[in-house]
Amino acid sequence: MSSRLLFLNDDARVLDMIRNGDEKALVLLYESNRKMISAFIARNNGTHDDYEDMLQEALVVLWERVRAGRFEYSSKLSTFLFGTVKNIWLRRLAKAKREIPTDLQSDDQADPTGSVLDTMIENEETAAVRNALEKIGEQCKKLLLLFYWEECSMEEIAGKLGFANAETVKSKKYQCKKSLEKILKQATDRYA
Repeated sequence: MSSRLLFLNDDARVLDMIRNGDEKALVLLYESNRKMISAFIARNNGTHDDYEDMLQEALVVLWERVRAGRFEYSSKLSTFLFGTVKNIWLRRLAKAKREIPTDLQSDDQADPTGSVLDTMIENEETAAVRNALEKIGEQCKKLLLLFYWEECSMEEIAGKLGFANAETVKSKKYQCKKSLEKILKQATDRYA
């Protein structure tokens, strides 16, 4: 029985640290999950930087859920982190695959500078979206990030951001998305 309590105490102790805002919990989780996440990312065409980014993103998700009281302890924290990393990484790989035209995927003689150019364009697009998110206001930024990045339901967003109900969130999301699109269009029109 005491070994079972020790097992529960490790995760329970880390969760308690997070609830209390102790960032040492992140260091503990990073160190204890680093090898497993690194191996997974390496097996799936990732780099050292990719595994660090993925693990940090998963830690942020865990931190935010625990701090918001939305985390349900149903498996070991390492299992939660691995599942989060896996989902984020596979989504990223799928997105990258969709963005590469199929005729380039099969062309072994493709221009190697194309991938560098694609990366530069993607980085510029990401920067443009980040800048636009800063301009639409904090509430819109939070709402869009919760919906598109964290994949929260309308009901969850209503609770987190203090909206009356899911329909109000849906209406506000539409307005925020239109504002974001307008800002992005203005930015691209300047460079066209």
